[in-house]
Amino acid sequence: MSNIVCEYICMHIGQGRKRALLIGINYIGSSNQLNGCINDVHSIKNFLIERFSFNEADMVILTDDQQEPRFRPTKANIYSAMQWLVNDAQPNDSFFFHFSGHGGSVADVSGDEDDGYDETIYPVDFQDYEGDSGQIIDDELHDYLVKPLPKGCRLTAIFDSCHSGTALDLPYVYSTKGIIKEQNLLKDAGVGLLSAGLAYAAGDKSRAISSVMSLGKQLYRSKNLTDENREKNSSVADVVMFSGCKDNQTSADAQEAGKSTGAMSYAFVTTLRQNPNQSYHELLNNVRDILRDKYAQRPQFSCSHPLDVNLEFVC
Repeated sequence: MSNIVCEYICMHIGQGRKRALLIGINYIGSSNQLNGCINDVHSIKNFLIERFSFNEADMVILTDDQQEPRFRPTKANIYSAMQWLVNDAQPNDSFFFHFSGHGGSVADVSGDEDDGYDETIYPVDFQDYEGDSGQIIDDELHDYLVKPLPKGCRLTAIFDSCHSGTALDLPYVYSTKGIIKEQNLLKDAGVGLLSAGLAYAAGDKSRAISSVMSLGKQLYRSKNLTDENREKNSSVADVVMFSGCKDNQTSADAQEAGKSTGAMSYAFVTTLRQNPNQSYHELLNNVRDILRDKYAQRPQFSCSHPLDVNLEFVC
């Protein structure tokens, strides 16, 4: 493989420092209470220690059953913990981020979302803020976790939350076939042309022309936005994310093996314990297979740059 190709699709072998930030929020005592998120954190913690030689001393764990204020998953503490995770990042360092809790979406004000919405996570104290400002949006997650990372540094992120498909705004989303998903312009075009055709058949030529022109503008904007986001949000660091669902889906707070758990966290740990040596492509499909029969959610896989998804998953 040429050096030029490897520059973009290979993963660097990390022999540097390892750190993990694990956040689990059950929203205890609230009307929004979940049951499995704190269990998810402990499951992921044990898995990282046993399988990938992380040390508990190099982990920050934020859960809302802890009494010490600095370890509660407030908005301020999550910001501080993200800064700790990537502080002084060096080539060959390997970082891990896990969030299990509520996720949402808010109106996009920066113009970088094709669907018009930013994806968010909910800190435990989100209700202490005015309106939607208590949520942490994907733009901020990207700025805190991805932008500071240098070439040769790895970040693996798991989001077990609703509407989390592009929670890190990574610009390369892979399909279950192992290829990069492109904006489905042909599908959009089909809908638009059908509308124009119906208008023309009804004798409304002006509305038909208007529909075609509107479609053209929509396709042009969508293509430009994809290109702009890839230019803005790509990274020379090796950042990969598995999310529990698409942006327009919810992630289940589930019961598995008699224990409360997030469906995504459960599937991720289960399949890697069954077969520790999986490619990224296999891992995406196996996580989906575990969830397919019981849950509507479809986990997603995205990267900071094009990736050979047949490489073995490491973190």
